[in-house]
Amino acid sequence: MAVIRRAQRGDERAFALIVRAYEAPIFNYVLRMVGDRALAEDLTQDVFLRVFRGLRGYSRRARFTTWLFQVAKNRVIDEMRAAERRPRSLVAIEDAPQLEVVDAPIEQSEAIDILLSEVDRLSPDLKEALLLRDIAGLSYNEISDTLDVTLATVKWRIFKAREEVQQALEEQGVVVSILGESESKSVGSS
Repeated sequence: MAVIRRAQRGDERAFALIVRAYEAPIFNYVLRMVGDRALAEDLTQDVFLRVFRGLRGYSRRARFTTWLFQVAKNRVIDEMRAAERRPRSLVAIEDAPQLEVVDAPIEQSEAIDILLSEVDRLSPDLKEALLLRDIAGLSYNEISDTLDVTLATVKWRIFKAREEVQQALEEQGVVVSILGESESKSVGSS
């Protein structure tokens, strides 16, 4: 908290520490939400610019990570709405960028690609909750505060997202367990 207080008073080194600590989780969350690396880099920069400008207004009533991810979530939503309004351009297949070659076994690469595409197909509410938990690493309480929904809703959304992805993977013959036994019990008992 001392670093945040110093940053609120205008200490640029303290703000740089905040950026260093949270840049990767924010970028990963934004990237999974928008699916475009260059756009995610731009949006992440914009998120931290907004955080810098709004830091003095941060009241510390909520955890800093909750506030930070609310800023990121709002920026992503703004971008998605703006993208819906922009005309779409078509890219010829020969103009598409080349795929990167990864040293992972081909089966693993295919499974990961299928997993990520199934996550992208989730409804925005389910996708957002799942990404905040599994990509950003927020606690259920932090996600509840960030999304401004009840804890039970967060647990249900994450459970439902994992269930839908797991079912889609099984339908495609991909064996990956993303929903642990203890997780399904904890959701059912809440």
